[in-house]
Amino acid sequence: MEISRREMLIAAAAAPVASKARAALPPGSPRPDDEPYWAAVAAQYDVVPDIIQLENGNWGMMARPVLEQYEAIVRRVNRATSYYARRGLGPDLMAVQRRVAAKLGVSPDEIAFTRNATEALKALIGGYNRLRSGDAVLYADLDYDSMQACCEALKARRGVEIVRIALPEPATYQGLIDCYAAALDANPRIRLLLLTHLSHRTGLALPVREIVTMARARGVDAIVDAAHSWGQLDFTLPDLDADFVGLNLHKWIGAPLGVGALYIRKDKIDLIDPDSANAPPFPSAARSRVHTGTLDFAAQLSVPAALDFQDAIGDAARAARLRHLRDLWAEPLRDRPGIEILTPSDPRLYGGISSFRLAGRTTVEDNAAIAHHLLDRYRIFSVHRPGPARGACVRITPALFNGAADIGRLLAALTDMLQTGWSPEAAVRGRG
Repeated sequence: MEISRREMLIAAAAAPVASKARAALPPGSPRPDDEPYWAAVAAQYDVVPDIIQLENGNWGMMARPVLEQYEAIVRRVNRATSYYARRGLGPDLMAVQRRVAAKLGVSPDEIAFTRNATEALKALIGGYNRLRSGDAVLYADLDYDSMQACCEALKARRGVEIVRIALPEPATYQGLIDCYAAALDANPRIRLLLLTHLSHRTGLALPVREIVTMARARGVDAIVDAAHSWGQLDFTLPDLDADFVGLNLHKWIGAPLGVGALYIRKDKIDLIDPDSANAPPFPSAARSRVHTGTLDFAAQLSVPAALDFQDAIGDAARAARLRHLRDLWAEPLRDRPGIEILTPSDPRLYGGISSFRLAGRTTVEDNAAIAHHLLDRYRIFSVHRPGPARGACVRITPALFNGAADIGRLLAALTDMLQTGWSPEAAVRGRG
């Protein structure tokens, strides 16, 4: 029996998911503290029941409607294989790409799908061709490890010098701009700057637009790591005014694992080399600058369902909710002796992620022990993060399925640890 073309237009199947996702949520624009509304959102996720999951930065859980759509598409792609891939997949993926580009506020030719933000940023950093021997590249302590490694690799590949800075802690909006300005002024050979919009280590959000503008005036290009910011903060790419950006869709957008994106401003395409696996002629489009091979087509085709679910909530409402969850624990502890909150109170400089450090506890081992204690004693799952210049920390990353009660448990746990004087040493001796 011939397979129906209508059946094979998999991307179009996102429409029923969209209406289902919207119907499952109460109408209206919710306040960030409207717990009944957010409980209805949380009910769309199937969460492990015996822990409080506050480590949602690795990747984001799909909401149930998105998961169901993904599972259906996997079955369809698996059944039709190359019959669909060679006859209908291309136009369907282009439709998804147009949807994502519209959401980001850019042209479809300016983006290309990757498997994750790391792959996108690797292509941008490694393919940036303006560097000459003796030039310099700048990155900071809060940038992602793999992206730091990509910058370091340019020493051998391009003959450049590396300038590494530590961002101020505590940070202020102007202080961050001044920090980058000072580094650029002190190192006039810098030609490329790596910026992380929202740090995976501490949750600090940079004033990217201001720093990009300042760098551009000095003849410096910026590559922006937006792996954690898209979907956690409320913005489009024109808001950043950046020429080169790497993004994830499987973190805060809630698409299936294995979907990222690369952005190159159209008039800057020539500054990124075509991927060596691509053959000329090279189109003036971002897709010519990356080559991933065969991807999880079902994951990409499920992106509209993820966007439908997020659009039913609203970008501003989602960002405000995540910031509110962070405020419920971080702000009550901000001035408490014995603990350091590593993101400032300025709402321009954080989203849902924040990290903390117990006073004097700066080693990786100390912070790993703190995260283990939170899980073993209080059933709260978090993660320690190395890398900040002033020491390691513990990262708290709430998601839309977390409620105020979850954050209350975290606040009570940290308060208990401070009141009892818990320490890793005491834990080793069996007293913590």
